[in-house]
Amino acid sequence: MAGKIACFVVLCMVMVAPYASEAFSCGQVQAGVVKCLPYLQNRGPVGQCCDVVKGLLNSAKTTQDRRTTCSCLKSAASIIKGIDMSKAAGLPALCGVKSPFKISLSTDCTKVQ
Repeated sequence: MAGKIACFVVLCMVMVAPYASEAFSCGQVQAGVVKCLPYLQNRGPVGQCCDVVKGLLNSAKTTQDRRTTCSCLKSAASIIKGIDMSKAAGLPALCGVKSPFKISLSTDCTKVQ
């Protein structure tokens, strides 16, 4: 019986491991972007957006995390109307963080390191 339980635990670990390696999901990235919308759509101040930007960029520890972040931001920017992309591109500098990729619709996220 103990052998069957151990086998089940190992099987669960193998199945969950690929998902545990991501720092966050695309949904989390896009939910954070909501706090930036007033600023990005020229409707308000930067507000809590810098907290979101810092959190996203600091959480993206691996190349895959950074690529996921890049792709999710591009996806959100292409779906949400009225985003000022020059403001989006300037967010890392405004918030005092360095981004490993340019926030732009033309960024090739597969090349992000």
